[in-house]
Amino acid sequence: MSQPSTAQAIPFHTNGMRVGLLGGSFNPPHAAHRAISLFALKRLKLDRIWWLLTPGNPLKDNGGLHDLGERAEAARKIADDPRIDISCLEAVIGVRYTVDTIIHLRRRVSGVHFVWIMGADNLAQFHRWKDWRRIASEVPIAVIDRPPQSFRALAAPAAQALARYRLPENQAARLADQHTPAWVFLTGMKLNLSSTGLRNSDGSWRTK
Repeated sequence: MSQPSTAQAIPFHTNGMRVGLLGGSFNPPHAAHRAISLFALKRLKLDRIWWLLTPGNPLKDNGGLHDLGERAEAARKIADDPRIDISCLEAVIGVRYTVDTIIHLRRRVSGVHFVWIMGADNLAQFHRWKDWRRIASEVPIAVIDRPPQSFRALAAPAAQALARYRLPENQAARLADQHTPAWVFLTGMKLNLSSTGLRNSDGSWRTK
């Protein structure tokens, strides 16, 4: 199979569109990825969600990572919604760090209002991400609560450093239009699955 071009790896968009970016290994993709996406579409008043499948997370052991094509195909089946697009952009442009992906998208797709979406577990370690302050200055961020991570996440270094830029939850629909830095902490998600919990000890995916 030939490598898709950068243009093909960037999903459909139009100027002014409000797009949520959900990055991750998706190893495997699961119902919580879909639930988070539908939740964000509604609460943030987004037009679309792009699932950005990483070639490999720099903060994780990637030894059990399944083939990117296999993960992408599984993600399409799980997403099952015309507003959710699957992209392997990071593999195409040869990056693994979120900051590089966001800078690329901001340059190539300057007319789109992006929002980076992450779980509270990621906010708890956001200060360990490469150039995390640059990420916060490039795109608004929506953090989805994942109990029992809430208190740990909100007490973490990045949340504390960005505290004055946090929007009240009842203003979440305005996030995509905010000057950065800007972020919101969204509560109300009940589903708490994880990819780790859906993998067998040998790294294979559970089918049930």
